[in-house]
Amino acid sequence: MIVGTGVDIIEIDRVRRAVDRHRSFVDRFFDPREADYYRHRNMNISSIAGGFAAKEAVAKAMGTGLSFFNWKEIAVLRDLKGKPTVELRGRAKDICCSKGIDEILISISHSRDYAIAQAIAIGGVGHEDCNS
Repeated sequence: MIVGTGVDIIEIDRVRRAVDRHRSFVDRFFDPREADYYRHRNMNISSIAGGFAAKEAVAKAMGTGLSFFNWKEIAVLRDLKGKPTVELRGRAKDICCSKGIDEILISISHSRDYAIAQAIAIGGVGHEDCNS
């Protein structure tokens, strides 16, 4: 059952300016595994913008926005085939568990100018481990 959805779009040049102005941008908003992924991809700004939009979309799908937890509590990682996956920790995971959200699916895309992400929060399937 779909519990919530979220969409976010961001101008890639906006992220480029933020990264150029603040060397710590990636370390501030992304967990170390995400930051390593972007560094491995030579700091591809479209990928960074997509990851940023994905975090916003996930928070919207959770029904909270990002004001209730730290950005790094949402990690958008890649499986062995490169598909984006969502891992939650801390307060973000607690909120999902309390709302019966078992899984969050994410899709990320970008054009030359914009990155967009859509998240779908799924409940009732029993995937999320809310006891750990």
